[in-house]
Amino acid sequence: MAAGGSRTVLGLWLLAAGLCGAVAAGRSPSCHEVRTAFQLRQIGPLKLVPDVPTAESDLQICQHRAPTCCTKKMEESYQAAVRRERTQSIQALNFELKYMIVGHITAFQEAFESLLRFAENRTSSLFETAYRPMAKEAAEPVKELFTDISLYILGAETTVESAVLRFFDSLFPLVYSRLINPGITDLSEDYTECLRLTRQDINPFGHYSKNMVTELSKSLWASRMLSQALSLGIEVINTTEHAALTKECSRALVKMQYCPHCQGLTLIRPCVGYCLNVMRGCLASVSELDAQWREFISTLEYLTNEMAASHDLEIALSGIWNSINEAILHAQLNGPQLSATVDKVCGQPKQQEGNLSSANIVPVKEVTETQTFMMAHTSLNNKRREFINYMKRSRTFYASIAERLCDGDLVMRDSSTCWNGEDVVESYTSRVVSNGLKAQINNPELKVRGLDPLINNLIEKLQHFNQLDAEKAKLKLERWGPRDAGSGGGRSEEMESSGDCDDEDGCQGSGDRIHTADILKDKKTHPENRNEPKPTVKKIDTTTTTSTVKSSSKHSVTGNGSSPALSPSLAVLAALAVLWHCPL
Repeated sequence: MAAGGSRTVLGLWLLAAGLCGAVAAGRSPSCHEVRTAFQLRQIGPLKLVPDVPTAESDLQICQHRAPTCCTKKMEESYQAAVRRERTQSIQALNFELKYMIVGHITAFQEAFESLLRFAENRTSSLFETAYRPMAKEAAEPVKELFTDISLYILGAETTVESAVLRFFDSLFPLVYSRLINPGITDLSEDYTECLRLTRQDINPFGHYSKNMVTELSKSLWASRMLSQALSLGIEVINTTEHAALTKECSRALVKMQYCPHCQGLTLIRPCVGYCLNVMRGCLASVSELDAQWREFISTLEYLTNEMAASHDLEIALSGIWNSINEAILHAQLNGPQLSATVDKVCGQPKQQEGNLSSANIVPVKEVTETQTFMMAHTSLNNKRREFINYMKRSRTFYASIAERLCDGDLVMRDSSTCWNGEDVVESYTSRVVSNGLKAQINNPELKVRGLDPLINNLIEKLQHFNQLDAEKAKLKLERWGPRDAGSGGGRSEEMESSGDCDDEDGCQGSGDRIHTADILKDKKTHPENRNEPKPTVKKIDTTTTTSTVKSSSKHSVTGNGSSPALSPSLAVLAALAVLWHCPL
């Protein structure tokens, strides 16, 4: 009995609160409480609020038979207020999601730039120590290569293939004139251009240039798609935050939030069902993002897994220097054949007398950025996991946005009375519709006329992105699947078993290393093949290789004995060391 009496007292108090508390001591009803709320919410100038309730006949939204504390000017201010408050409410809901995406964009860019600097510095160090005669001239092509890679990741209209092949086009004239034929003195623009064009025909770098395109394409594709996905995610959030309210929506929001004020009911809140109907009607277009947003989250998860698995960005970038080194070694070992072909196509350039050798061999310096690389690698992996775990929790973000807006302080949950759009009631009795545009045909609170063009454009962008990602993923699985499904013998085995290259393309088969050794033997057996300086091959010491190549006092290479087998790269270096110390 006491509980029922307290609820009755509360209801009576809410009904009387707007009329200046109660009529006492002969005073007339006042709009003081309405003026206070108008001021605290910064809805508009106080002069718009009357001192006492009046009979307003020109109200368009908050029409009421009794005297009211509202005017038509106040209704206009209330409409501006609900538009502003609606934007702020959605921004508040979006804040964490937007913070995570923007934060990951920043972290991704910082880590990527760090990895790119490391890879570029490591590649530059290769030229400065192992190929010093061409180091200065190779600096610009190296810089352009990594700039192109960066632009590709950020979404520029370029391809990995064009970037890599452009680099090797620029590299071949340097390798030919500084390493294969270091006596060349006349490297004119015409001759250089001829060498660049000849590279595309004679393929001096063997299959290494193609393999480099393949490896980088797999890894950088996922990074590029992720970068585009993050930008698209921010676009979706910004657009939904600032989507314009329809006239029907703004009127419904005013009726729900501020029409009670006109009757002096500044403390009453909307019923939950009433709020859901209004919000679901206002956000009908936004809720249509749900299906594509869920697919978008799945796409993000796929891309982050791709980056962390076989198509690892860090591994691809850190391996660029090795691909370039093997390509240069291949060109040097095939120097006589290349020279004969180039002489036929471009003619014989001027050369100095005598046998010119390259600069002294200098050990490769330790790469000081290794710790930075590992930190960037760890940071990027941690950010990926944190990011995708949060994004997976946001799958239903646009399906539940109306419910979240009606949660908290906006509605009455613990009170026995609430506002239903017309009066203070104990419960909302009208039908509560579900989310989505189609369901709003039965919405009793407002009419929804159609899909917002801006939201429709977002849906199309998400759909296009999700389809594009699926199509490219399918193509890549078809192209690289058989090779990736192998025994996982490492990068060199993968390159040698690649189906992207055949003999007609100027690539050699799986016997590349044996054929290279045969070339060396042939040079010793038939020194008359070409009276050219010996190819300059320098010993390379890296942070990832613990073995060193040493020539024995007998200038021999261990064969098929009991010694452990050398890796393909070390086998080449060992063979070259033999050639260097053996007189021709």
